[in-house]
Amino acid sequence: MTLERHPKDFSDVEVGEDHALAHDVDEEPVEANRRQFKGGLLKFVSLLAILYSSFHLYSLNIAPLETWSFRIVHIAGTLVLGFVLFAGARFVSAEEGSVRHRWTTWIGAVALIPAFYVLYQTFSFWQMVQNGALRIPVNLETWHFGWPLLATTATGIVVSWFHQRERSRFSVPDLVLIVCSIAVAAYFLVAYNTSMRMSTGTSFAPIGISFAAVAGTALIMELTRRVAGLALVIIGLIFLLYVFAGPYLPGFLGYPGLSVQRFFSQVYTDAGILGPTTAVSSLILFCSLFLQRFYRHPKWATTS
Repeated sequence: MTLERHPKDFSDVEVGEDHALAHDVDEEPVEANRRQFKGGLLKFVSLLAILYSSFHLYSLNIAPLETWSFRIVHIAGTLVLGFVLFAGARFVSAEEGSVRHRWTTWIGAVALIPAFYVLYQTFSFWQMVQNGALRIPVNLETWHFGWPLLATTATGIVVSWFHQRERSRFSVPDLVLIVCSIAVAAYFLVAYNTSMRMSTGTSFAPIGISFAAVAGTALIMELTRRVAGLALVIIGLIFLLYVFAGPYLPGFLGYPGLSVQRFFSQVYTDAGILGPTTAVSSLILFCSLFLQRFYRHPKWATTS
């Protein structure tokens, strides 16, 4: 990830011998893949950020949510804002025009159909639970939720690598990833607020938890790649590989291993993604960053 700065021309500023001037000290560098919206789209994204911050302030101070539910919504909001703000590929240059690889938009538009279908399925699962169902039918979780979710998520991620537009425009493939992020969160909110939560990490866990965890992990890694580069993604993939390579490793490195379904049924719990890291991020880190940004606003800086 690279940072871009836009130097200004201060040739007309007179600098005296009795003092020194520092310019652009309050300006933040802009990441090479961060979008910079304008007009109504900028207001809409700002509203999303305000709502996300307000949710944390309300939940932490007025009406606390159940711990896992709060962290699931925290991660979902981060993914939504992340895919809105950070592109999966570089932006087009002035010589290239406003669009490259138009086919990515069409594929993304088609992928929105199964994405919204998966999101609808989470609503139907919630209705089943409200009507007294203790488990969601396996065939529905597998063929109407799981595999469509994985296919759509993979399509959105890969297509976003080739989707190149102007810096001020949004991305249709990223909209696919946003819908998938919401679908993952919605499924976990349905499943983890029932007795199905007690089966995580066992062979009795619903298969839908594993499907949602695989998709959620892929979405988190993709956003990590966009924001922090490939280093953390590679480290995470090495640890994931170790989980399944245990039976084939020699000596003290080896262990019996876990099945894919059993392992991922525990990834999206407080023993994994919803654990201490997300707890710190959603509580301490969020509050400190929020206050930092609040008091760094020029209005407050000049009145303090």
